[in-house]
Amino acid sequence: MPRIAGTDIPDSKPIRISLRYIFGVGPKLADDILREAGIEGHIRANKLTEDQIAHITSIIDNNFVVEGALRRQIAQNIARLRDIRCYRGDRHRRGLPCHGQRTRTNARTRKGKRKTVAGKKGVKAMK
Repeated sequence: MPRIAGTDIPDSKPIRISLRYIFGVGPKLADDILREAGIEGHIRANKLTEDQIAHITSIIDNNFVVEGALRRQIAQNIARLRDIRCYRGDRHRRGLPCHGQRTRTNARTRKGKRKTVAGKKGVKAMK
């Protein structure tokens, strides 16, 4: 299994798909990296030479923020939003959506499992 930018990538898949296993590398970035390295995207990862793997790794290390550094950067950005007490920081703190989505319905991914609240059971108002 080839190791690129500190991540093991699957060797049985085409390299343009395998590069996406690196945190921070998506479809467009993978194609850009391969174009700069001069490597065809359909070649399987296990067919690459050591020189090609080293070239891809150097391109990623020199030009892009990926893996641990990117995770750290994202965490620092969220911490900064929390520290300055802005709206988005408060939403992160409460575990709610930050980009204006509705929360009356949906938003279960951010809010977590439903917490059932006991209602008024059989109490009828008398007039």
